Amino acid sequence: MEEQPLPRPFVFGEVLFDCFPDGVQVLGGAPFNVAWHLQGLGLAPLLISRVGTDEHGQRVLAAMGTWDMDCGAVQQDPIHPTGKVEITLQGGQPSFNILPDQAYDFIDPDPLLKQLPSKSPPLLYRGTLAVRSPTSRRALETLSKMGDPPIFLDLNLRSPWWQYNLIEQALHTARWAKLNDAELFTLLEKRAENQEELVKLAQSVCHRFQLEWLLITLGEKGALLVVADNQFHWAKANPVKVVDTVGAGDAFSAVMIQALLQNWPLKQALERGVAFAAAVCTMQGAVTQDPQFYAGFMANWQEA
Repeated sequence: MEEQPLPRPFVFGEVLFDCFPDGVQVLGGAPFNVAWHLQGLGLAPLLISRVGTDEHGQRVLAAMGTWDMDCGAVQQDPIHPTGKVEITLQGGQPSFNILPDQAYDFIDPDPLLKQLPSKSPPLLYRGTLAVRSPTSRRALETLSKMGDPPIFLDLNLRSPWWQYNLIEQALHTARWAKLNDAELFTLLEKRAENQEELVKLAQSVCHRFQLEWLLITLGEKGALLVVADNQFHWAKANPVKVVDTVGAGDAFSAVMIQALLQNWPLKQALERGVAFAAAVCTMQGAVTQDPQFYAGFMANWQEA
């Protein structure tokens, strides 16, 4: 019997360029990076976003085309520009100016019913930056009503573009959520001095919002996963030669989505997510166009 393809996850949110002082422009945005990794892992995601009818927008569509990604739900905006983040370096530390009124702020809810498959997706990934605007919030609400798909929430608290009430609403509608330890402390206005305190803080969020699980990424220390039934799992990161940590969290999200779609055990999913994110840190940029990078992980996971 021929193996049936997995249902396609939907990925909602921003596509943008990180623009550095030396003129380098790097295509990204958390949802875009997640969708790119999912494509590399063979899961054929549907990215729902919006770009301008400008040169940057054409570059987005061209890049997606080279990776054989579906552009059918990437809207084109004749008025607003493709997303940009201006990065400045002060004393070696980057600061980010996330420009307002970008194309991804205006994802139009009206065409979505025509653009999207009638069948509800098995999972809807969403971030938090794109819903800073009412228009894109309405688009997300439209998506959420299409069969009520379970939501994977990736919290990205980018000042000044987040509001506590919107984050709270997002958590209430999510089934699974991910954030890093610094964002957890910002959200709760509390810090953890040790592992036990960190587990308790994470569990408080998991229970309050009735999540199935909450993932806390810890950078070079690995990750913590707390589960609704009070179980928790740690995974340590193996030391790697770090080139660039940009997008490591997005890589982690992609693996956890694959784990959900393929019913991996949670501890195994966490360990694989840590390993994949660490590997992304050994290369320049958040994503790669090398199919062998993904093929190596896929082969190892199938053998295990």
